[in-house]
Amino acid sequence: MGFEVHRRLSVADAVTLVNAVVGFAAGAVAFADLHLAARLLLLSVIVDALDGIVARSSDSSEVGPLLDSITDVVSFGVTPSLFVYVLLTDAFGGIEAGTPLVFVGLVLVASLYAVLSVVRTAFYSTYFDAPDERPGMPNSLGAIVLATAYLAGVTDPVVVAAGVALLAVAQVAPFDYPKPGVKTVGPMGVVLFGSVVAPTALGRAAPRLMLAIALLFFALGPRYYWLD
Repeated sequence: MGFEVHRRLSVADAVTLVNAVVGFAAGAVAFADLHLAARLLLLSVIVDALDGIVARSSDSSEVGPLLDSITDVVSFGVTPSLFVYVLLTDAFGGIEAGTPLVFVGLVLVASLYAVLSVVRTAFYSTYFDAPDERPGMPNSLGAIVLATAYLAGVTDPVVVAAGVALLAVAQVAPFDYPKPGVKTVGPMGVVLFGSVVAPTALGRAAPRLMLAIALLFFALGPRYYWLD
C-alpha cells in the first residue's frame, strides 16, 4: 500500500497545506522585508480560519487534525520566532555587528516561542481531547499580537523581547482559552484582512485596532469572553 495522497487528503487538508506555504513564505521573507513578513503571517491566520470553515462544511480526512497541528507549529510557532529573531538582530546591527554572547541570547529569546509552541502541540495531541479543554494561549493569537504590533509601529527590541517571552510562556499557561465564536470571528476577520491589505492606511488603523483586540482577548479571554 502506497501513500495514496490524492485519496487520503481532503479539500480542507489542501487549505491546511496552503497555510503551511504562506507561513513558510513569511519566515523566508522576514530576512529581507519584515513588513511584508508580518502581513504574510496575518494572511496565514486568515487561511487557517478558512481551513476550519472548509473542514466543518465538508468531509475531513483522518490525517487532517495531525496536519493542522503540524502546520500550526510551522506557521504560528517557527515563523513568529524567525520574525522576532530578525527583528532583534536588526536592532543590534545584524549578526556581524553583535558579539557571540548577544547572538546566543537573541537566538534563545526568539526560539523560546517556537519551543513552547511545539510543547503545547505535543501536550494537546497526548493529553487533551475534549472540546472544553483548551489550556494555554493559542499560538495563532501570539502570531497575531507579534505581527500587528510590528505593523502598528512597536519595534523597540526590549519591548519585543519581553513580549515574545510572555507570549511564549502563555502557550503553556494553565488558563483555558475559549475558541472565538462566529459573531466575533467575522468582525475580527475584517480587521485582520485590513491589516494585511492596507496596514498603513488611516494612521495604521487596522493593525492597531487588531492589536488592541488581540491583547484584550489575551488578557481577558480566559475569564470574561462570552461564547456565541
